[in-house]
Amino acid sequence: MKPRVTVLTLGVDDLERALIFYRDGLGFPTEGIVGTEFEHGAVAFFDMQEGLRLALWKRDDIAYDTKLNRSAASPTEFTIGHNVGSRQEVDLVMEQAENAGATITVPAHDTFWGGYSGYFQDPDGHLWEVVWNPEWDN
Repeated sequence: MKPRVTVLTLGVDDLERALIFYRDGLGFPTEGIVGTEFEHGAVAFFDMQEGLRLALWKRDDIAYDTKLNRSAASPTEFTIGHNVGSRQEVDLVMEQAENAGATITVPAHDTFWGGYSGYFQDPDGHLWEVVWNPEWDN
């Protein structure tokens, strides 16, 4: 298998609320909710960097499509890393997320490895890390 991720899908409880958070609050580009003509098909796609999209899909619809029982969500299963170009940009993104309705779980701070980062949760509990790594070009 060639390592290539093209879509990252987040399960959400309220698709409209999640759309507003990501589109209006964080400014992610989207055409809005599509697929409403299909049972279990309503989804919102957001263009990220080249070759990557973020999708929001109802948790119940993911359970239906995968034939798995819906289980309790756990925000510590994975994090989404959003790397930025400076410490100041970390602060700006964290402020933007909070203003959009995110819960700040760890305020921006100096890290033990020489970077600067903070964590927030979106309205469905998904955990994002906003991070500046001085060793990476962004």
